[in-house]
Amino acid sequence: MLLGALISAFNGALAKILSEEISALEIVFFRNLIGVGLILYALRIQAPTLHGGKIHLLFMRGLFGFSAMILFFYTITVIPLGEAITLNKTSPLFVSILAFYLLGEHLSKRAIFALCIGFVGIVLITKPFNVEISYAHILGIFGGLFAALAYATIKKIKDIYDSRIIVLSFVGIGSLLPAILFMISPYIDAPNSISFLFPEFVFPTSLTIWLLIVIMAIISTLSQWLLTKAYSNSKASIIGVISYTNIPFAIGFGYLLGDKFPDFWTYCGIGFIVLGGILVSKSK
Repeated sequence: MLLGALISAFNGALAKILSEEISALEIVFFRNLIGVGLILYALRIQAPTLHGGKIHLLFMRGLFGFSAMILFFYTITVIPLGEAITLNKTSPLFVSILAFYLLGEHLSKRAIFALCIGFVGIVLITKPFNVEISYAHILGIFGGLFAALAYATIKKIKDIYDSRIIVLSFVGIGSLLPAILFMISPYIDAPNSISFLFPEFVFPTSLTIWLLIVIMAIISTLSQWLLTKAYSNSKASIIGVISYTNIPFAIGFGYLLGDKFPDFWTYCGIGFIVLGGILVSKSK
């Protein structure tokens, strides 16, 4: 998970660089398309041994994963990398809320307190009291929600599907849905709020862009495999805590790319979200 967190932050930095040349949807499409090839090659070398089943959950994992990815890649193009990744890391908070409402799990007083702390952290980052909250921040929070749904499905199918099959569902759907959106985009007059889902497809011609896309696809697929293996083979409370290390990694990469260091309130917000996520994990 620690290695996955570092790769994830570096992956975000590459996406931020690529966003200057191609759309967020193209980044998702090419990254996942190459990932499909890598996973199929790995499956050819060694076939999966688990029997499978519950195909609808496998599909949902891919759909939620794609939704989280496109929202994440879009937000890092318009807000600092560290803030985007922090908002994406609200997923443990959403996992607890979803477990309460959908699975009927009990929320302890400690868990409720942790959720409140996490919510305060979101407020401090988005700064609504200074009227600085942006649409991108809201999308970043929804990205955290979809990531939580994706992680929840991993836990449901980890014992019936090989980790590579789970990742394949993610990159496969993450390739198919962007392709469909590209095909229908010329016929859609989308409002500005969702126009990032219907961009014009522009085939990259620069060798540098293709090199970055290939590197990103390789390390992103590796990161997804490491994340899936981590959540499948260890306690979620331990993995959740370690996963927050990608926030300082992201702040560092963002600074190298020209982002300003977070201000005092943003640092406080990051701290509250991390603390809330850790307390939620410990309360389970």
